[in-house]
Order: sequence, then structure tokens, then C-alpha cells
Amino acid sequence: MKKKITMPELKPNMEKGVLCEWKVKEGDTVKRGEPLFEVETDKVVTSVEASEDIKIISLLAEEGDEIPAGDAVCEAEVI
Repeated sequence: MKKKITMPELKPNMEKGVLCEWKVKEGDTVKRGEPLFEVETDKVVTSVEASEDIKIISLLAEEGDEIPAGDAVCEAEVI
């Protein structure tokens, strides 16, 4: 089953975050709890982890992009 991984709302009223660094690439298999990417908000950098076992299909954002909370950053397939 395909799903979109979105920019999380890491704090109340968070409007957007900067995707600082990808920890995965297209084709990678990622287990639940492993890091997917790092996001910066208000000068704090937080690692976003996979909520389930997935395979990365495509990255929809680039490092340095400012992404609204809730927008898709990558597509994945649940494994």
C-alpha cells in the first residue's frame, strides 16, 4: 500500500518547517523508528522517524526546502 509521508506539525500552530537533511534515498527500506529526515523549526532541529516499515518510492522535497506542515515530502510503500 502506497502512502505519503508529510511534514509533521511538531508544535502547536506550526505552519512550516525546513527539511534540513534526508537520512534516506529512493529505494531504501526503512524500519519503524529509523530516521527519515531532519526538520528545522525556530532554530531547533528534530529528527523525524518512520512510523512503520516502509520502502521509499520517491522524494518530493529537497534539502533546504521550506515545507508547510501537512504537505507531502515523500512517497513510500508500506512493507
